[in-house]
Amino acid sequence: MNPETLSAALAHIVRSAIDAGEINLPIDAVPEAPRVERPKSRDHGDWATNIAMQLGKRAGMNPRQFAEIVAPKIQSLDGVAAVDIAGPGFLNITLDAAAIGELARTIVEAGEEYGRNDQAAGDVVNVEFVSANPTGPLHIGHTRWAALGDAISRLLRASGATVTNEYYINDYGAQLETFAASVWARMHGQDVPEGGYPGGYVHEIADTILAEDPSIKDQAYDQALPQLRKRAYEIQLADIRATLDEFAVHFDVWFSESKLHDDGAVDSALERLKAQGHTFEQDGAFWLRTTDFGDDKDRVLIKADGKPTYFAGDAAYYLSKKDRGFEQKIYLLGADHHGYVNRLRALAACAGDDMDHNIEVLIGQLISVNGARLSKRAGNIIELRDLIDWLGVDALRYSLARYPNDSPMEIDPDLLRSQTNDNPVFYVQYAHARSRSAARTADAQGVVRQVETFDASSLDHPTEEELLSKLAQFPSVVGAAAKGRAPHRVARHLEAIAAAYHAWYAACRIVPAPAQDGTKPAPETVNYSRRWLNDATTQVLANGLGLLGVSAPEKM
Repeated sequence: MNPETLSAALAHIVRSAIDAGEINLPIDAVPEAPRVERPKSRDHGDWATNIAMQLGKRAGMNPRQFAEIVAPKIQSLDGVAAVDIAGPGFLNITLDAAAIGELARTIVEAGEEYGRNDQAAGDVVNVEFVSANPTGPLHIGHTRWAALGDAISRLLRASGATVTNEYYINDYGAQLETFAASVWARMHGQDVPEGGYPGGYVHEIADTILAEDPSIKDQAYDQALPQLRKRAYEIQLADIRATLDEFAVHFDVWFSESKLHDDGAVDSALERLKAQGHTFEQDGAFWLRTTDFGDDKDRVLIKADGKPTYFAGDAAYYLSKKDRGFEQKIYLLGADHHGYVNRLRALAACAGDDMDHNIEVLIGQLISVNGARLSKRAGNIIELRDLIDWLGVDALRYSLARYPNDSPMEIDPDLLRSQTNDNPVFYVQYAHARSRSAARTADAQGVVRQVETFDASSLDHPTEEELLSKLAQFPSVVGAAAKGRAPHRVARHLEAIAAAYHAWYAACRIVPAPAQDGTKPAPETVNYSRRWLNDATTQVLANGLGLLGVSAPEKM
């Protein structure tokens, strides 16, 4: 019996009472998942619900009367020991010890599936994030979205959605010409042109290209530039891919912006938007009337000189996602892209979509790292690769996932590099490693998991009840985190589980304590049962860390 099963049973009970004429409400007034949460005081029970407060008045009755109808029905559920009505109609539910302890076996048997849910089943989602220009290495500004975007995708998949991670390659426009010109200049020992790319990595790219084809240095500028553009782009994109691989971030699709233009998708998009009736011509330019849907101004698609704007590419890209069957499109953008939110939502509406359902734009606030040094290769940025080498993938990913995307954050390297309980990622990973060590010790002394020696009712120590309650909440936390695009909820809950585990480990022995003469007593039922609880904790911590893209170490 966990919060999810209790919530589902509660919804069924209320619907059945409506069918029986005991409660006068339309069936659809009953929430699919009524709220079940911890009471403020554990003396009041294991779980509480305000369903009577929520629906009583709508049913034309006092909430306490509503509670009196459903309370005995809840009491009849297997695993429920008592139901009390408190105050104006709160329902406090106490489970019997066996029902609480049974969760340990449920988790172990579910394995990697524990925590997964189907709330997003049927959703087909495109998550686009990072999408850095292929003209330089990934830096600290991309780090947060790499960690959060990947974690959000993992949470959505765990909730039943079909998810595609997509990287939009900005390989169309003047920036690549400037990039190639910078490489040519460095190849010839010259300063980069105004507005060019001065980083040391440009020297490295020039040297690589020159080693591949020494003759290119002797070619005329106009002849060499197209080759430099193509090869410099390939080298830098490969560097970006390698860095993301090192950061354990995988993209299913690498989508080329230039392909939209080469394949006529931009022209097609303009015609399709025109057919929707939200375009107009003015001052020789072709516009999209995004102000119809909340944008602060209308947007130019084709300039008076006949050239498409960057927004025209955005339009074609959005329609491409729609054509590829992505009902939901999530964009993760940096703090300097606040102005894109309304224009992208309006673009979706102009394309005939529901801007409150088919598109979602998340903005990430800035992060800083105390003591981080500017890249030797790039000169004016803090490279993601340098951060990985300095702090490690796990520490970076966990710390970035630990805060909401819309809150600025500052990373303390000394803390993340420390092996103390003050370091959140160490604290959680150590709980997992400690549980694995406990399992190895138990194996050595014959305290192994066997169904016939498991007694759920023996797990009745207060620390066991607290640990089980935290494990029970994990699936609902995963579901809420996926729905709210909030990986930080998983991170914070893992810390609560770790705290409960450490407290339990200090209070309860898995293997029997040696006798005074040094002999080892035979294990009792409680020892075997605690082995199940230990391994259940191991599984939940591993599942949760996996959702954040963080490893679950066997030893520390």
